[in-house]
Amino acid sequence: MNRWKYAIAALWCWLLIVSSQEFAIAKNPLQSPSDPRQWTEISGDKQIDIDFPYATTNNFVKTKLYPCPRCFLRTDVSTAVRQASQKLQQQGYGGLRLFDCYRPQPIQQKMWNIKPDERYVANPHKGSDHNRGIAVDLTILDLNGEPLDLGTPFDEFSPKAHHTYRELSPQILKNRSLLKKTMASVGFHHIDTEWWHYAWNGNKPSVGKWVWDCPK
Repeated sequence: MNRWKYAIAALWCWLLIVSSQEFAIAKNPLQSPSDPRQWTEISGDKQIDIDFPYATTNNFVKTKLYPCPRCFLRTDVSTAVRQASQKLQQQGYGGLRLFDCYRPQPIQQKMWNIKPDERYVANPHKGSDHNRGIAVDLTILDLNGEPLDLGTPFDEFSPKAHHTYRELSPQILKNRSLLKKTMASVGFHHIDTEWWHYAWNGNKPSVGKWVWDCPK
């Protein structure tokens, strides 16, 4: 009987600790990265456009996941993204539009709850490259600031969004190839199931949980 009492008491203590932690996170969700020097923010400018669906309700979760649209990446990664945009502009394009950059791990969990499919959403227990600040979702803009046709909208989870899907017009296939070659040239690799997702080839840092603050 004493063992059961100790077990029940231990369970209650664990529940109290978890509840208090969740309350603290809910009360004060904004944190800072452990080393801000490792991170760089990419702001929208003439070279790069920022358009974050996850900072709106216009996304597959149908919920606003980010407090505001801010793009943070590891410093080496942000430098490479700018290099890719410069290369595209030198070829007569408008540059890059970014849909997503660093993604806090708690947000990853919310996505996983809706779409628990590792072809499209990384398991939050493993952590994604977005959680590490080394992945970016993006597309190419023309000189008028309009996105090129890549065959599907961002975050369309279907075979049509896969790199191996070939039943597309020659122009769409050319656009996908241009994005893939450009990102590969500055140190990124693609995943087969999403034409928009590119991850850095370097070492994988730790997963981040911090959430950025929003300008007042």
